[in-house]
Amino acid sequence: MNKWIAGGLAAWLGLTSFAAQAQAPAMLPDGPKLRIVAVTQPLPTMPQFTRVDTPLLREQLQARSNGRITVQLSSHAERNLGGNEIVRLVRSGQADIGAGTLSTLSGDVPFLDGIDLAGLSADIATAKRIAEAVLPVANKELERFNTRLVVLYPFPAQVLFCRQPFRSLAELRERKIRTFGNSLVDLIDKIGGLPVSVGFPEVYSALERGVVDCAVTGTGSGASARWPEVTSHISDLPLSWSVAGYMVNLAWWNRLDPQVRGLLEATFAEMHEKLWDLGAAATRDGLDCNTGKPEGCRLHQLAARPMTEVAATEADRELVRATLRSTVLPGFVKRCGARCGEIYNQVIAPISGVEYRP
Repeated sequence: MNKWIAGGLAAWLGLTSFAAQAQAPAMLPDGPKLRIVAVTQPLPTMPQFTRVDTPLLREQLQARSNGRITVQLSSHAERNLGGNEIVRLVRSGQADIGAGTLSTLSGDVPFLDGIDLAGLSADIATAKRIAEAVLPVANKELERFNTRLVVLYPFPAQVLFCRQPFRSLAELRERKIRTFGNSLVDLIDKIGGLPVSVGFPEVYSALERGVVDCAVTGTGSGASARWPEVTSHISDLPLSWSVAGYMVNLAWWNRLDPQVRGLLEATFAEMHEKLWDLGAAATRDGLDCNTGKPEGCRLHQLAARPMTEVAATEADRELVRATLRSTVLPGFVKRCGARCGEIYNQVIAPISGVEYRP
């Protein structure tokens, strides 16, 4: 196990070293044209799509490659995808690059869920450290799917939006709460809420009609989807970061001209930093937009009907951390297997400060 993890870490260090040297690559020389199919964010209106994918993947790659590389870029919505198809889409070669949230992709690769368990990272800096540490191990798992993760990145903090007032997590008992991913279901169930599975595009109407009382999503994602129109209170407590990843078809990746692959690696390294910066900025921006504070609302739509921000209490933070230890972690290992618990303790626990104990 230690040799396996160490080998992955060595590969990761080699990749990051190369990427650091290739931040400003020279133009590619003339050569064969390459058309890349990329399917990335859930919606084309998201800042991750408009501020990172479009300028860096679609526009910058074409410019830096002297026109050799063109990227056919689309969102999940534009391809009529739910998001859980991304591993299969990339594995089969229907897309060269695909991106999706790890909690969704974990249906095919259960280990991926462990990178962003509910309650694991109280802040985005911790989430980033965990993602960077786990990437080589995750890629060992993905080799059998003919895929490789090239970037891990966060969405804004995943928080609670509710139709009715609340002051703490304790007041959410018996409320129907839209969740996604197994670990978030475990967390909400443990604190007394009633988890309900609703696809993101349907959440607005579910909240509007009272099918659910609350829903979890990113602060900015909720603003983009106009959730303040159908909810009144928003928590500032991160339950997770909806960490997502860009993956490539491994056979395609290995066949690329080394100069082309180097340009792509440099682009992915640049995207990595921009997306983590964006996740941090979009978290507070989303809260400000949802609560009607125009001075802090720059990335998303300002709510016409401002919400009330609910500040997390120390009791709330401790409840989430205790639930991670007692319920979320054991649930993850039960689904993923004992080996996942060993990897968690060796790679993630030193960062999270929470050890898995069988």
